[in-house]
Amino acid sequence: MPKRPNFLFIVTDQQRADHLGCYGNPILRTPNIDGLAGSGSRFDRFYVASPSCQPNRASIMTGRMPSLNGVRNNGLPLPLEATTFVEILRAAGYRTALLGKSHLQNMTGNPPVQERNIEEGLDQPAAQLLEAEIDGRRTDEYELENEQNWPAPAMERRSEPYYGFEHFEICTNHGDEVAGDYLYWARERDPDFDRLRDPENALDRGNYSAPQARRTAIPEELYPSAYAADRTIAFLESHKNENPDRPFYIQMGIPDPHYPFTPPGRYWGLYDPEDMELPANFEVSPTPLQAGLKNRLAEGKAFREGHATFAVTEREAREIIALTYGMIALIDDCVGRVMKALRRLDYDQDTIVIFTSDHGDHMGDHGIMLKSPMHFQGLTRVPFIWRDLGDGGGTDQTLASSIDLAPTILRRAGIQPNNGVQGRDLLNQDLAPDSLLIETDHPFPGGPPNPRTRTLMTKDWRMSVHQGFEWGELYDLTNDPGETTNLWTDDQHGGVRAELTERLLRRMMEMQENSPLQTGLS
Repeated sequence: MPKRPNFLFIVTDQQRADHLGCYGNPILRTPNIDGLAGSGSRFDRFYVASPSCQPNRASIMTGRMPSLNGVRNNGLPLPLEATTFVEILRAAGYRTALLGKSHLQNMTGNPPVQERNIEEGLDQPAAQLLEAEIDGRRTDEYELENEQNWPAPAMERRSEPYYGFEHFEICTNHGDEVAGDYLYWARERDPDFDRLRDPENALDRGNYSAPQARRTAIPEELYPSAYAADRTIAFLESHKNENPDRPFYIQMGIPDPHYPFTPPGRYWGLYDPEDMELPANFEVSPTPLQAGLKNRLAEGKAFREGHATFAVTEREAREIIALTYGMIALIDDCVGRVMKALRRLDYDQDTIVIFTSDHGDHMGDHGIMLKSPMHFQGLTRVPFIWRDLGDGGGTDQTLASSIDLAPTILRRAGIQPNNGVQGRDLLNQDLAPDSLLIETDHPFPGGPPNPRTRTLMTKDWRMSVHQGFEWGELYDLTNDPGETTNLWTDDQHGGVRAELTERLLRRMMEMQENSPLQTGLS
């Protein structure tokens, strides 16, 4: 059997596809990541299975849509019995490591956001029988990533592999609020680190006024992006000394460029807000969601902290874009450090390097920030770079999805994927689909308590249907790439809407469960 390739999988958090130089950004400089694209394959139409952290990360790990993998939305941990491609690699002899952000389990100890309906006059089930699953994934084994309960490093608290990772050093949260194993690392390097991390000790941010923008006192070398790079390099070095003949799969999870917007040191002012270009669709509100958010901003009623989508002024948008570019610049430098270590350790020629993000960000599109249930391109289209051994580079224009990553890695390692995987082999263009499904079960502001959004993405069209609302979305991506004109109610496009509705229905049927295999008829 030929030697299996090594894998280095780098995943950032909340990074749009067009927030890289190799994807055409005219301002942002990302030479190291661009170098991966130049010597590998850059996928131009790579979409998330769901534009939320936990659901899409679970889809990456399992090759299955959120409606099947058990992680419909943030706040639902991936079932520990789920088969992951990492576990399959480990069983085949790979040494597996997770270094940085994971978010396969809940990072907070918050209770469910939805209250259970209690019917008067009826006895209630026992606590462990309240959900469709016994215990409902709320037992202690699902608390490893809970940053409110981190009495010791994760490796000391769990003796078994973690979703297939036999080595794991996990961080939680984002920006300068990252916690978990990262804090042990940072405090070892600076005993006064908690003082640096305290928002009360943040540096003067000058004339910046954008929400959630904070000039952190944490230096560049102690920032979470540097942590992910340092621990990845340390693992590579230890592997070289201890297991040189064993192939490895390393997942390097970088918590940026997610909000809060806290690039450290020189990266804070690396880009000038005055030089930032506003999206061409900044003023356009193609659905009631954007219009409502903008009205609340104009009325002074907008809440712009935490995770909720919010509207911004032109100045605020430019500031946030500039600070995000600063965070990405640091990420690019960290990628460069890791790639240098690969070359120094002679792993460069037998390691496949993969780069992507878990989802995007509205980042000023239609005048709003962060993420929402709206499946606009800036939120659902993310970078995906595959640098293979001896690959000469190129651009792949076929439709691709997060669920494709697991079967692609396994087949490239010479291993057949498990039954139930819904993705395809990205290295085989003959398998490219004519459409993709994107799912979200996420509440709209003022919407129903149990919302769902289902999107069909094709080469030329994007159609989204929202449970609980009469309006939907239909965009001609060929003539309207900025998704400014919603054709949902346009009479001239009624035939297109009907055709795409049927295709969406058939695609959803294709994505239904087929595991385990049926064993016989009765």
